[in-house]
This record gives sequence, structure tokens and C-alpha cells, in this order.
Amino acid sequence: MKPEPPLGGRPVYVIDGSRTPCLKARGRPGPFTAADLAVRAGQPLLARQPFEPGELDQVILGCAIPGPDEANIARVAALRLGCGKAVPAYTVQRNCGSGMQALDSAARAIAAGRSDLILAGGTEAMSHAPVLFSEDMVAWLGAWQKAASPLERLKLLGRLRPAHLAPVIGLLRGLTDPTVGLIMGRTAEVLAWKFGISREAMDAFALRSHQRLARAQAEGRLAEEIEILYDDEGRYHDHDDGVRPDTTLEQLAKLPPIFEREFGLVTAGNSSQVTDGACWLLLASEEAVRRYELPVLGRIVDCAWAGLDPATMGLGPVYASAALLARNGLDLGDIDYWEINEAFAAQVLACLEAFADAGFCRDELGRDRPLGRIDEERLNVAGGAIAVGHPVGMSGARIVLHLLRALAEKQAHLGVATLCIGGGQGGAMLVERRG
Repeated sequence: MKPEPPLGGRPVYVIDGSRTPCLKARGRPGPFTAADLAVRAGQPLLARQPFEPGELDQVILGCAIPGPDEANIARVAALRLGCGKAVPAYTVQRNCGSGMQALDSAARAIAAGRSDLILAGGTEAMSHAPVLFSEDMVAWLGAWQKAASPLERLKLLGRLRPAHLAPVIGLLRGLTDPTVGLIMGRTAEVLAWKFGISREAMDAFALRSHQRLARAQAEGRLAEEIEILYDDEGRYHDHDDGVRPDTTLEQLAKLPPIFEREFGLVTAGNSSQVTDGACWLLLASEEAVRRYELPVLGRIVDCAWAGLDPATMGLGPVYASAALLARNGLDLGDIDYWEINEAFAAQVLACLEAFADAGFCRDELGRDRPLGRIDEERLNVAGGAIAVGHPVGMSGARIVLHLLRALAEKQAHLGVATLCIGGGQGGAMLVERRG
């Protein structure tokens, strides 16, 4: 694990943020594209600011699978948001860490004095992930286009087979690591075996995620971060609609494994949901805060990234958080609240065990003692991706925004938002409440 330099330079403040509800994919493309979601989340956010969108220095957006009409989706969103042609924009892609990477890139630009005011975040419309043709079908179509006569096309029709028409599901391909050949859910099975995580523990964790999100919704604790969406059919969407407040352990226990059919423990019920959503944060320098008399929600202190074996990618939060804490002279107990993205219940539970495991911390992190055990009452206090959903490009930004809101609500000081990343990486961001 190679150390990175700390954020350093000028302080970086988060002045505001907003997100869409997370909308569960239900077997067909959802009502909004990734660019639509980014625009719908950004419009009310920018409308309530004392500066014009054109006064932004740049726009940075994370997205893992933008559509074919959304090349450099950050620029598409920025123009649709009215930022004007003079505001540059670029898109970042770090799989599940894309939204956090956008925040880190923005924070480093401000810390270095290159920018003062940046709109940064993440978006994803997983329900719009493409369905592809196989390479054989693409080759056949190419030959069809080149055919010079009706006779040649007739011969080509004779070579067409049903197998040519079998669809390739882009989302499943994208969620499979090409270097180890494992779909993300199977990496969670690896961790369940490695750390002895039981099916009962996974289902209990999933149940708690739904219960915590349902309670936060009922108490109105997410109202400040969610913008209501209206679709073209006149329906409105005002909450994360994948939550199942009435689910029970008995119901979860009946669900079959989906990645290892015979012996597996990971089910649809204890995994994150395929979801659409977008989230933005407005980052500002101290100079911009003074110039526009901006309120401050909190400060981005630092961000760390780590690499690890893709087959155990779910442990990314442990590697990245260990580097983050060490670089800032902090212990695990110094952190008031945590957000660990819930890709899978097995993955989060394995991270909790790894933080506390002396052998793992010695052999993998080079520490002479374990990091410790996170108090689960201070972890994902309003639920996580198992209940909320996991729009891949959005999640890294969402957990940072929610963590800052939680620190404000609890009048707490420090928080860490962290997540695993397909391909064997982890990201962790240290934030501080202002005031």
C-alpha cells in the first residue's frame, strides 16, 4: 500500500449539498437517465445559492456507466444546469468510488489554490445500463452492412443462428472483475468464508439497515438532503423507494443465494440494490466563503485510496481507512460517526472483523496492534445501501453528504465515509463538522 500525500494546502469547505431519492430498478429503464438525475439534483441546489452557476470554477462528476448520449456527462450536466459554456467540466470513473473521487479531485484543486468554488458529485442510472450484442453478432452485422448484393445478404441470413441474438447484459459484465473472473457478489462470499460471517448475521445486518432507513424517513431526517423528483408521467418521487420497513428475519431467511447457488450465503436481501440516483456537493475555499457569505456545513480534511486483491475487494474500507487515520494521527476511537457503504452485508461485517483482527492488521496493514472495533451505533445510523440502494457512481458522494448531515444532527466533530471499489480498491474521506 503506497502512501499518498495529505490534502494539505488551503482548507476546503462543504457549503451545501443535495441528492435525488434512490430509485430501485424494477426490470426496465427508470424514468430518468444519469444526466437527468444529475440535473434534477443540481437545479434546486444551485437555485438557493447567492452566486450564479456561471461563477463556478468547474464541475466534476463521477459516473461509471454513462449512456451513449452522455459522453463527458459532467459537461452535459453542467450545460443543462445553466453553468454556461465558460465553466469547464470533467467526468471521473473509479467504479464504486467515482462520486468520492469527484469530491477528492475538487478538494485538491481548491486546496492547491487552483479553484475556489466547485460543484462535485456522482450520478448513475443503473436501470439504463446497456444490453449488448455478442462479438459474433457484431461481426455478422458488419458483414451485413458490407454486403454488395441481395444474394450476399441472403447467404448471410442463412448463417444467422439463435445464439447470435442472445443478449449480453452490460451491468453483469461491468460488475464482474475481469482479472479474477468474480462477480462482486462472489467476492462477498469469499469474505464470508474468510471471516466466518454467518447467513444469520448477514440477514440481521440487512434488517437493521431497512429499519434504520425507515425510521429516518418517518422522522424526516433525510428531508434536507433529498430533492423531490417529478417524472414525465406526473408522478413524484420523494424517498428512497427500495426500503422494506416491514421485512422480517424470517422473510430474509427464505431468500435463496444468488451467486453460489448450492452453498452460498449472499442473497438479494442482504446485498445492495440496483438503483438510480445522483448527488452533488458544493465545495468552496475560505475566500469564496467570505466573498459570498456562505454557510459552512463542514470541511473535507483528507481522502485516502488503497489497492488490494480484487478477490477480496470488499475489505477496501479497512485498507483506505487505516491509511487515512495514520496519516492524520488519529485512532479509530477518535471518529464520532462512520459511513461504510453497504455493498453487501457480508462485506461490511468482514470489514468490522478486519478492523479488530490483530493478525489481519499485522499481516496486511503492517500494524503492531489492531485498529479496534467500531461501535455499530455510530455506523450507518440511517441505514445504508442495502436499504437505500447503491447507484455506483453516486454512492461515494451520497455517504459523504449524509455523514456531514449526521454530524450536524448529532453535534459531533469527526466522521469517516468509506467504501469498497470493484477491481480491488478502497476509498475513505475524513470530514469535520464546522462549529
